[in-house]
Amino acid sequence: MNPSIRDVAKKANVSISTVSRVFNNPESVNQEMRERVLKVIEELGYAPNPFASGLRDNRSKVIVAMIPDIENPYFAEMLSGIEEVALSNRYTVMICNDIQNEERFLHYVKTFVKMKVDGVIFASTVITEFYRKNFEALRVPVVLASTEGREWNLPSVRVDDYQASFDATTFLIQNGHEAIGFLSGPEQAPIAGRERYEGFVAAMKAHDLPVSAQHVVFSEEMSFDAGFAAMAKLYAKMPHLTAVYAASDAMAIGAMQFLHQQGLEVPRHVSVMGFDNLELSRMVSPGLTTVAQQITKIGKTAAELLFQAIENREEERDEALESVRMEHEIIVRGSVRNRRLLEE
Repeated sequence: MNPSIRDVAKKANVSISTVSRVFNNPESVNQEMRERVLKVIEELGYAPNPFASGLRDNRSKVIVAMIPDIENPYFAEMLSGIEEVALSNRYTVMICNDIQNEERFLHYVKTFVKMKVDGVIFASTVITEFYRKNFEALRVPVVLASTEGREWNLPSVRVDDYQASFDATTFLIQNGHEAIGFLSGPEQAPIAGRERYEGFVAAMKAHDLPVSAQHVVFSEEMSFDAGFAAMAKLYAKMPHLTAVYAASDAMAIGAMQFLHQQGLEVPRHVSVMGFDNLELSRMVSPGLTTVAQQITKIGKTAAELLFQAIENREEERDEALESVRMEHEIIVRGSVRNRRLLEE
C-alpha cells in the first residue's frame, strides 16, 4: 500500500498542512522542519497526488494545449513555452493533437469534462463555429494562440500576419526581385493562410508589380512535403521567377529541396524566403532568410493569459483579457540574393 500524506505527517510529527507546504510553498517552512519532512518522504517513498491536491482547492491542476500537428516544429516550439509557464505554476499540460479531426476533437472535449481541466490553449489555422460551441460547453477559460476568432470574444496571442507578410515581400522587392512567387497555406484559413496571402498581394501592388493567380500556389498543409509539391507547381507556372516566398519555414525548406533537385542553386538562381524562424531555418544550407515570430514567447504569453483568466474566474472578477500582438522581425541569412548589386 502506498504511503499517504497522513503517514508522512505522523512520522515527521508535523501537521498535514505542513507536509503540503513543503511541496507547494517550501520557503514558508523553516529549514529544520523542511529537512525533517523531506527525510521522511524519502524514507517512505511518498509521492503526492496532484489530482487529489487539486480537488481540495477545486482545481485539477491541468491545462490543455490543442494543436493541429505535433510533428510541425512550429507547434513544438510553442509547446515548450506553454509548458515552461505551466510548470512554474505547478500545472500539468495535456497535449491534444490533430484537432482538425472533429471526431477526435469531440473525444478530447468529453475527456476534458471528466477531468475538469482548468483551461484550454487553442492553436489552429482554422477556426469554425463547431469549435466555438464546444468551447462554450466546457465553461472554462480559453486562449487562442497564433490564431484569432474576432467573433468569439476570446483573448488571442499572435503576430500581425498581414503586416509581417507585407514586410517580407517588400524585403524581396528591395533586393531587386520582381518575379516573385508565393507558396501559401490554406486559402480559407483566416490567419496564416488568408492574411499572409493578402499581405503578399498588397506589397506587390504597392510597388506596381504584376500579381495574379499565376504567382500563387495554395496548399492545405504548411509542411515540408507541401512546400516541395507547391514549388513544383509554381515553377511550372513561373519558370522565370527569381524569388519565392513561403508562408512557413517548413514549406520554404521543401521548396529549396525541389529547386536543388532541378539543379537550381539557392540563392544564385532563385532566392527563397520563409516565415517563422524555426530552429531548422538556421541549420539548412544556405541559411534561410525568414520572418521571425517569437514562437516560444507566443506559447508563454498564451499560458500567462490563461492563468490570469483562471485566477479571474476563481476570484469571480469579470475582467476581459486583452489580446496580444507580438513583434516580428526579418532575419537575414544566405537564401536571398540582392539582385541590385548585380546591376551595379
